[in-house]
Parts: sequence; C-alpha cells; structure tokens
Amino acid sequence: MIIDTHIHLDDEVFKDDLDEVLQRAKEEKVERFIIPGTSEKNLIRAKEIALNYDSIYYGVGIHPIYASSYSDDYFDKYISNDKKFVAIGECGLDYFHNKDLDDIKRQKEVFIKHILKANELNIPLIVHVRDSSEDAKEILMEYSTSGGVLHCFNGDACLVELSTKGFYFGIGGVVTFKNAQKLQETCLLLPKDKIILETDAPYLAPVPKRGKRNESANLVYIAKKLADILGLSYEEILKLSFNNTKSLFKTIML
Repeated sequence: MIIDTHIHLDDEVFKDDLDEVLQRAKEEKVERFIIPGTSEKNLIRAKEIALNYDSIYYGVGIHPIYASSYSDDYFDKYISNDKKFVAIGECGLDYFHNKDLDDIKRQKEVFIKHILKANELNIPLIVHVRDSSEDAKEILMEYSTSGGVLHCFNGDACLVELSTKGFYFGIGGVVTFKNAQKLQETCLLLPKDKIILETDAPYLAPVPKRGKRNESANLVYIAKKLADILGLSYEEILKLSFNNTKSLFKTIML
C-alpha cells in the first residue's frame, strides 16, 4: 500500500471528479490519503470528505499565509474525537508570500500555538516551511515534543537535524525536477526511517506530468525517482515509506 501523506482533495479542482481521482490512485496502489487543514473554509470541506470516505484522513490547522485569521477557539471548534483526525496542521512559516515583519511575528505566534496543541494531544504536526528554514528549525527544536512531518521538504540541510526531534521528511514531485539538485543531494543525508511520500496535489506534479494537475496516482513517479537517488528498488521505497508513515501517523487504519 502507498499512502499520500499530503493532498488537498478539498480543493475545488477535485470537486467534479473526486471518485475518479481516487480510483486512479487505487490502481497504482495508493489507498490512503491525508488532507491537511489550511483554512477555516477548506477545513470544513476536508473534514466532510474524510468522514465520507474510509480511505481519507485530515489534519486541523491554518496555513501560515492565513495566520492572521487564526482565533483562540479554532481548535475547540474543529478538533473532534473522530478517528479520521490524525494531525495538527498544515502550519508553519512562509516568508515567500509575505515579508512584512508584523505578519512574520503573527506567523510565529500561530505556529507555536499549533505546536503546543500537537504536544498536548501527542499527535503529529504537518509543517510548511518556505524561505524560513532557520526560524522554523529554532522554534521546532525549542517547542515540539510530538514530532511530525516537514511537508514538501525543501532540501535545506539545516533541517535534517530535526529528525532527532521525531520529524519525518515529506518528499514530493519537486524531487523529480531538473533544478532540484540540492533536494536530491540532501535526500542522501536523511535517515531512511524518516522518509515519507506525498504529492501536495493539485500542485507540484512530478516529471513527466509537470504542468498538469497533480493527483495521487503520480506518487509512482516520485517513488521511482527517490529509489534511484537512494540506490534502492521501487519495492523497497514503497515498503520503507509505508512503514515510516505507519510509525508517524499511528492512528491511520491500515
């Protein structure tokens, strides 16, 4: 079994053919999916989808670009005891979209609130890091006790140390790009028991599907590229990523 640990099935682009997307994934042995919570509106849709499909799970969080919309009752409103809730996030720091100092301060405050909630529940974090590796690492090293995944791992070698804090590294379509040499080299530094697979669909479709809408069936291209980089067989990568995902997201029914 392959698990897509990060896919935005709540996105409008999947509204008309979700069942077909899931069927194509199943044909490639992708049989479990995790939708990260990114905003209040999207989280409502993500939770609805997860509760209607046995194979789909969700996280509760706010993407850092929406940090200004966070309120202190957010987790109380959306966290429930259902078995489909498996993570806190997507959360983190994103300095690419907004370099305003007040916004960065707010992002850090909201990020720490996510981390503390994950610690309280002993549940993994789904972490977004863009142009903010040093700050994200510093905060996670100080505050996190529950671990999680660095989604769409950016290849910054400074983040590899977070494996010692229980963090895994989500490898997606970027690893197949021609300009991804840094990421490909850093993959060789990652502990093999901390590597998991994701698509971040509908974004970041891998070669040879680049430029098209991404979906979970494309995980096969990511897995094959990662196998080549690490000198493993395709089957070994699938087994590795499955076992690692099972270790991280312990409440997923397999």
